[in-house]
Amino acid sequence: MKTQKILGSVLSIAFLVCGCAFAQPSPANPDVRTTTQSNVKPFLGRWDITLKTPKGEAPAWLELSQQNGELKARMVGRWGGVCPVRKVDVAGGVLTFASPKEGDCDTNLAFKGKLEHGKLTGSATGPHGTPWTWTGVRAPEINRTTAPAWGAPIKLFNGKNLDGWHEFTAGYFPVDGHWTVVDGNLVSPGHGLELATDRKFGDFKLHLEYKIGPDANSGVYLRGRYELQIENESAGEPSSHHTGGIYGFLVPHPELPRTTDKWQTYDITLIGRRVTVVQNGTTVIDNKVIPGITGGAVNSDEAAPGPIYLQGSEKGHVYFRNIVITPAK
Repeated sequence: MKTQKILGSVLSIAFLVCGCAFAQPSPANPDVRTTTQSNVKPFLGRWDITLKTPKGEAPAWLELSQQNGELKARMVGRWGGVCPVRKVDVAGGVLTFASPKEGDCDTNLAFKGKLEHGKLTGSATGPHGTPWTWTGVRAPEINRTTAPAWGAPIKLFNGKNLDGWHEFTAGYFPVDGHWTVVDGNLVSPGHGLELATDRKFGDFKLHLEYKIGPDANSGVYLRGRYELQIENESAGEPSSHHTGGIYGFLVPHPELPRTTDKWQTYDITLIGRRVTVVQNGTTVIDNKVIPGITGGAVNSDEAAPGPIYLQGSEKGHVYFRNIVITPAK
């Protein structure tokens, strides 16, 4: 996943969504204001956001915290990773903030919301003054108190065709490149459609093999919401944007050398919102909490099961084979 360069300006105007692909998760924010604890406390925490725009619904994510009397926020929009929010304030029971202005974004979109029965409800001024509405629910902890019992492994890709999968677009821009099966391998189209399993899963163990073509980028969205990155062309970006990272949030450690045209393996365990990633036999993420969704998620309903979704909208070709999931019972 990277910010969609070709259509970046269109997307950033069309959604709040400046994927902010090059922003670090929590840089200093000069626009925060000092706000009293009593006013702010009900708003603090992580929120799963649903935007309602003239082009349809879009998922987003918001985190509000307070440090030394300063209200701070960071956000995930329709594309990309987490970014700092500007000019956030709570006054008179009303939360106001502007969406991040970073990267390809060329505008701040003004948001306003209030708490009603434990949920955020609000409005936003979209591009050209277009009115939007939005809602937010508290992001679930998804804590598991006992280890799951595992079911039987399921082969997700049959090596012949796309049975059990469907293509879709995670954006609002035209794409027409399709996934193909070549020599028994599933091949991403490059600037094309995304690919998701028809079935949805909660907790699971997932094994897959992948090979990155020259100058290519893709990713595996766990439950359709958290992207495990695959790339060989993002060396200059933050470490969480590199292969082995959960995009924007979790850094692979150790980070393995970049490779091209060489088969590699991922063994992924997702229990609740805790993820373990083993790359080529090396644990690069060890039972870490994923704070929130990645831009491009199918939705923001983090408590619900979701598909395995392979990203096809980025450039180049990535090959997949031996995709096997073991769901929890």
